[in-house]
Amino acid sequence: MKLKKLSDQVVLITGASSGIGLTTARMAAKQGARLVLVSRDQDALDQLAEELRQQGIEALACAADVGNQEDVQRVAQQATERFGRIDTWINNAGISIFGKHEEIALEDAQRLFQTNFWGVVHGSLEAVRIMKERGGALINLGSEVSDRAVPLQGMYSASKHAVKGFTDSLRMELEKDKLPISVTLIRPAAIDTMFTVHAKNYMDKEPALPPPIYAPELVADAILYAAQHPKRDVFVGGASKAVSVGSHHMPRVFDKYMEMSMFKQQQSEQMSSPNRRDALHAPDPDNALRQRNGANGHHVAEHCPYTAVSLRSKPILLTALIGGAALLGAWSYQRRGGTLRSALAAFR
Repeated sequence: MKLKKLSDQVVLITGASSGIGLTTARMAAKQGARLVLVSRDQDALDQLAEELRQQGIEALACAADVGNQEDVQRVAQQATERFGRIDTWINNAGISIFGKHEEIALEDAQRLFQTNFWGVVHGSLEAVRIMKERGGALINLGSEVSDRAVPLQGMYSASKHAVKGFTDSLRMELEKDKLPISVTLIRPAAIDTMFTVHAKNYMDKEPALPPPIYAPELVADAILYAAQHPKRDVFVGGASKAVSVGSHHMPRVFDKYMEMSMFKQQQSEQMSSPNRRDALHAPDPDNALRQRNGANGHHVAEHCPYTAVSLRSKPILLTALIGGAALLGAWSYQRRGGTLRSALAAFR
């Protein structure tokens, strides 16, 4: 399967008004792609589209709720009427909820699934319909929690498990029918975006992401690489791969690690305001067009050797890197008193 260069592509991005989606749109524009920008916030999209047009990029801004199938169908129609085709469809829109399962309102949990899972389903099926003849790339955003559930983000974890199952099964069906569509699941680790700001919060303290935390540009680079080179899976951040492998081989060990660390590490020192806003049911215009959140004082990794090698190198080199990182992690684990986090840090 051969995919076009970005400069020859029409790329549709959901969740384009902040975080990973915004970063991906700006990076794709620098490579000359024509863009279809999708989110619920029309004002933010118009602002972004105008920014890109001033750079000489053709951009179409389409406000839509990806959880609504009719909205997604309308966006697909607008995009094909404007550009004649879509070469890459990126299902990036997503939201989280922080809190224990028994505390979360059912309507909030259902809204999360409507965006995170059904948004991917709606977008994927439209992409397949459009790309059946010409071919293209379908790229879905999973997470490091696509394989490993975490407490206090149980519904988010469940939705990303569902995205993985849907994406993997759809890929097999398309391959069986010999359709020229590349299907990629991107699985980022913790990323420095507006993720915690946009999330609905049921905890007394503001939500936080546990380190290591990576730059959104690393995810955007992986997405845009997959748009031009067929890839099955991409783990962004070595910690994501380490968590996936470790959870597969040592599930109970990782259960206990999560129980000991994740309740504390997902809560900041700042108390949550009773008037706190979020983006679960509607966009928050105050936080539009922001790529980063500042990582709550944590170091942000701007480079990841594991992801760079996994994208562009042969499998034997990737195996060597994983083996070397495992040895370094074991050495670090012993020297630093045996903490699992110190071992995972070697996979950055």
